[in-house]
Amino acid sequence: MTAADDCGCDKARAELEEYLRHELCRTDVEQIRAHLETCDGCSSELHVSVTLTETVRRACKEQAPETLRSTLIATLRTL
Repeated sequence: MTAADDCGCDKARAELEEYLRHELCRTDVEQIRAHLETCDGCSSELHVSVTLTETVRRACKEQAPETLRSTLIATLRTL
């Protein structure tokens, strides 16, 4: 892959979420990967996106304590 294959910041940022979810074709993946190797700004944005995705994934696995769940359900029933 050469510098000419670098897709640029606009494309890399526009398709970053799809890149992270493995939803792009091989050519787009290679272009974005090449860009990320040379662009500190986009690499930083990738790092933020990965961190945010992992944090949300962990948070979604957690459940509220049973006492809180019971209180919320009881409150909702009175509305």
